[in-house]
Amino acid sequence: MEVSQNGTVKIIAALLVVAATLQPIYTALYLFLPAADRLILWSVEALLFVLLAAFAGSALAMAKHYTLGFSAIAFSAVFNVIQVGVGLTQFGPIRTAAEMNSDFGNVEASILAFSFFGYNAAKTLLGLATVVFGMAVIAESSNQSKRLLGSVAVLVGVVALGTNAYVMMFGLQAFIPPPVAGGAGVMATLLLALCLVSVSVSKIVDRKS
Repeated sequence: MEVSQNGTVKIIAALLVVAATLQPIYTALYLFLPAADRLILWSVEALLFVLLAAFAGSALAMAKHYTLGFSAIAFSAVFNVIQVGVGLTQFGPIRTAAEMNSDFGNVEASILAFSFFGYNAAKTLLGLATVVFGMAVIAESSNQSKRLLGSVAVLVGVVALGTNAYVMMFGLQAFIPPPVAGGAGVMATLLLALCLVSVSVSKIVDRKS
């Protein structure tokens, strides 16, 4: 099966929108229904990020321009697969072990920190991709609304890149609260999706798609 670059970019944008939508749902459940089973959400996210890695990798292979942006999206998906995988396979057993033996508390904290490291690394890359495609929209369009979209995307992308890189480097006790970095990453993800569908595919590849 061969999917055109145009179709691939649209699928990437759709997957990014779904990913950005699931994040506040998960956060709301965590805050207001902490006892709720979030396994289904994690499982959906795992599949979503696997598909995103595949389609972004395909776009990267076909692209002549904006390869940095597609590379950032693809590797952000890989980091997210690892992060979600840790949540699905490690959180339950280590929490049970820590409840039975307090000596495992430090191990539980280290696994949680590793999971967030992957989460923030992925958001850092998505911030970078948002900057790349935001600049692409600005460069390509004379339409004021699109140029405004590109400008906002670049600004939010820089914030997402900077805050998540900071939290990634200095951990959950960093000066910048992790929710701030995560929220900036979610906003950047939505803007990235909008920029992807606004960029001319003919500018991405030289051959007909």
